[in-house]
Amino acid sequence: MSHWETYLNENQDRFVTELIDFVRIPSISSLPEHASDVQQAGEWVAARLETAGLENIEIMPTAGHPVVYADWLHAPGKPTVLIYGHFDVQPVDPLHLWARDPFDPVVENGRITARGASDDKGNMFVPIVAMEALLRSRGSLPVNIKCLFEGQEEIGSPHLPPFIAANKDKFSCDYIVSSDGSQWSESQPCIWLSTKGLSALQIDVKGARGDLHSGVYGGAVANPLHALAYILSSMRSADGKILVEGFFDDVVPLSDDDRTKIAEIPYDEAQFMADLQVSALYGEPGYTTYERSWARPTLEINGVWGGFQGDGVKTVLPNEAHAKITCRLVANQGPDKIADLIRAHVEKVAPSGVTVTVTQLASKADPYLMASDHPANQAAHEVLEELYGRSPFYVRTGGSVPIYRLLLDNLGVYPLTFAFGLEDENLHAPNEFYRLSSFRRGQHGYCMLLERLGQA
Repeated sequence: MSHWETYLNENQDRFVTELIDFVRIPSISSLPEHASDVQQAGEWVAARLETAGLENIEIMPTAGHPVVYADWLHAPGKPTVLIYGHFDVQPVDPLHLWARDPFDPVVENGRITARGASDDKGNMFVPIVAMEALLRSRGSLPVNIKCLFEGQEEIGSPHLPPFIAANKDKFSCDYIVSSDGSQWSESQPCIWLSTKGLSALQIDVKGARGDLHSGVYGGAVANPLHALAYILSSMRSADGKILVEGFFDDVVPLSDDDRTKIAEIPYDEAQFMADLQVSALYGEPGYTTYERSWARPTLEINGVWGGFQGDGVKTVLPNEAHAKITCRLVANQGPDKIADLIRAHVEKVAPSGVTVTVTQLASKADPYLMASDHPANQAAHEVLEELYGRSPFYVRTGGSVPIYRLLLDNLGVYPLTFAFGLEDENLHAPNEFYRLSSFRRGQHGYCMLLERLGQA
C-alpha cells in the first residue's frame, strides 16, 4: 500500500464530514437570492485548497459568480495540469418530492443525499482530497497543478468567455482534467470523447391585428397556428431526418472505428424502451440509437403555444403563435451558423399572410470532440483499467458542456473528463445523492492519474 493510500484511509471520516459541510451551502447560481451562497461556497473551496497545501489562492471576480484559482508549481520539468470543477448547484424544485431538506445532508446506506452531492461538489472535492494526500504523504506533487473552480456552470458559464480570454497566461497548462462528469456504472469505467453543441431559437408568427371570429374570418385570413405547424413540420421528414438546407454540411461523419467503439457498448433496446415507457424508437434512419444520441445532430421542438387553451370552446382565429426549438450539434457545426440556416429555411417556407420572426436565444455552446488516442485519454485508460479491473468504454454524450470548447479554444488543450459520479444519482432532480464508494475510488483514481501524467 502506498503512503497516499494510507493517508486517504486514515482521514476518510474527516473527508466525509467536510463534504457534508460543503453541500450544506445552498449555492444555487440561477437564483439571485442565493448569490451570497455561491460566494460562500467559493470561499469554502478557497479555504479547503489552502488546507490541502496549495498556494497562490485567489477568489477571482467575474461579471457574475466568482472563480477560485490555486496552484502548486514546484515540479520543474514536469507537465502542468489544470483541474476544473464547479461549486454551484441546480435549484431544488419541486421541493415536495425531496425526502428531506435538500441542504440538510444525510449519510445513509453508503450514500450522501443532498443537492450538489454528486453534481458537482462531491466530484470536485475528490481531486482536492487527492492532492492533499499526495502532498502530506510524499511532500510534493508529481506534476505542477493549477485549479479553476467556477460558480456558474449550472447557468452555462455565461461570464467565463471574457474571463478566460483575459487570463490565458494564468491558466496555461499541458493537460486539463475535468471533475465534472460520470462513470458508466459502479463496475464499468468510461472515458468521454465528446459533448454536443447547442443552438436555441424562438419562432414567433404574427397574423392579423388581433384575435378574430373564426366563423367570420376563417378561410379568409391566415391562421398563425396553422402557419407555425407547417413551418415546424417542414423541418423534419416523417422518419426523423432533418430537412433544413445545409444543416449537415459541416458534420464530421462517423468513421468505421467510431462506429465500432460505439457498438462495443452494451445496449438492450427492449429494456431501453421499457424504461422510457415508449412503444417504438424514432430518429434519423441509418444510425443506431447511441449513434443518433451521441454523434448525430438533432433538432427538437421544446414548446409550442398560442390561441385558446382554457376549458370549453372559444371559436377564435388567434393572431399569434410561438415555438421554441433547440438543436444539439456535433463536431465542426457552429450554433450561429445553424441559427442562420434555420432562419433562412423559415423565411423560405413561411406561408403568406403572416409575419415570422426567428430569434436566436442566449443559450448556445460549441460541440467538443477529443481523439480516443489523445495522451490524456491513454493515461486515463491505464488508470481506470487498473482501478476497475476492466477496460473503459469510449462514450459520448448528447448533453452540452460549454466550458470544454471554451478551454480548448483559449488554452489550446483538450479537457479530459475524469469524474466518478454515476448518472443514476438524480442529478438536477429531487433526492440527488453521491455514493461514498465513488468518493473513495475517485480519490485513488486522481492520485494514480497525477502520478501517471508525471511520468509522461
